[in-house]
Amino acid sequence: MRNLIIAGALLILVGLWLIVRPPTLAREENAFKVGNFQASFEERRPLPGWVGGTVLGAGLALAIVGIARRSRR
Repeated sequence: MRNLIIAGALLILVGLWLIVRPPTLAREENAFKVGNFQASFEERRPLPGWVGGTVLGAGLALAIVGIARRSRR
């Protein structure tokens, strides 16, 4: 049960970090290509906020389950 609490705490920290300071995702796309000439651009977007919220929720659930199982003993 201690492992669930530790895993939950780590997921809570990662979820908070993703919400406060989301990493950016880079994607390169080709605009057009004519012969040997190719024009492309790189687009950077932050990770959506729901990802951090989901990780945070999963961490809270694990921590609560771990605490509940530990208190039954």
